[in-house]
Amino acid sequence: MTGQSPIGEIDPRFSSEGAAAVSWDVAADHLERAEVYWLTTVRRDGRPHVTPLIAVWLDGALHFCTGPEEQKARNLEASTHVAATTGCNAIGEGLDVVVEGQAMRVTDEARLQRLAAAWQAKYGDEWHFDVADGMFRHDAGTALVFEIVATSAFGFHKGEPFSQTRWRF
Repeated sequence: MTGQSPIGEIDPRFSSEGAAAVSWDVAADHLERAEVYWLTTVRRDGRPHVTPLIAVWLDGALHFCTGPEEQKARNLEASTHVAATTGCNAIGEGLDVVVEGQAMRVTDEARLQRLAAAWQAKYGDEWHFDVADGMFRHDAGTALVFEIVATSAFGFHKGEPFSQTRWRF
């Protein structure tokens, strides 16, 4: 998601009359501050796989990690298509954000060091990772790290006025 910020377009079919598009800066701030995200990957047989996880926003992109033996890692071997969602469960307030794109593996040691520091700063010492061999390492084992390279994103503003914004990258 690096580079120029996308322009949001309001979808009047799913928005209050006169509602304005949510700015990408607002959506990006929401993605940065969220604690829990839902990641959707695609199984080899085409069925979706959805799981909650933690993630960090760094350099204009959402990053997540997974153990190499976990279902989402196995799914990503066959298809890099993903969607990440965050928001709140209230119907009358808040902003839900969905980012669709490709999960690209991060292996650069310097970048992984910055991401490890971001994970620990956001989630605390329990989420300290060392970096070696292009992966995160910790007491529980190893984790592959991925960046979501966005192709589109959606913002669902709930309450009055309600709106649906689409951003294209």
